[in-house]
Amino acid sequence: MAAHELKIRVYYEDTDAGGVVYHARYLAFAERGRTEMLRAAGYEHAPLLSENGTAFAVVAADLQYKAPAQLDDELTIKSEITRVGGASMEIKQDIFCDDRLLTEIKVTLVCVDSAFKAVRLPAEIKKIFDSKS
Repeated sequence: MAAHELKIRVYYEDTDAGGVVYHARYLAFAERGRTEMLRAAGYEHAPLLSENGTAFAVVAADLQYKAPAQLDDELTIKSEITRVGGASMEIKQDIFCDDRLLTEIKVTLVCVDSAFKAVRLPAEIKKIFDSKS
């Protein structure tokens, strides 16, 4: 699967008093990017949970801040699967404003059941993303 791109706008609620994006908001932006990447591949979180009894949990996130985003900026979140394992996957997410790289993020997700125990990725999900493994 090719890298997925999502465009979002920075709102007042995302910023501090100086109009600069608060550092934790980048995690929320990345979450939106991952959610829309999964949706674009034909899967949504709610049915994944109700039909398979599984969900994804973030177990690691490494953020490298390069430059700040500011109020009213239009950002592009680029998300790409870089590794697929039996129960986990890694996703590289870069956040840009125009051509300027703002943040590099590496996220590790684990597929979990309703008791938050790691379980194998559903076959249909693994099939979509395993070309990256």
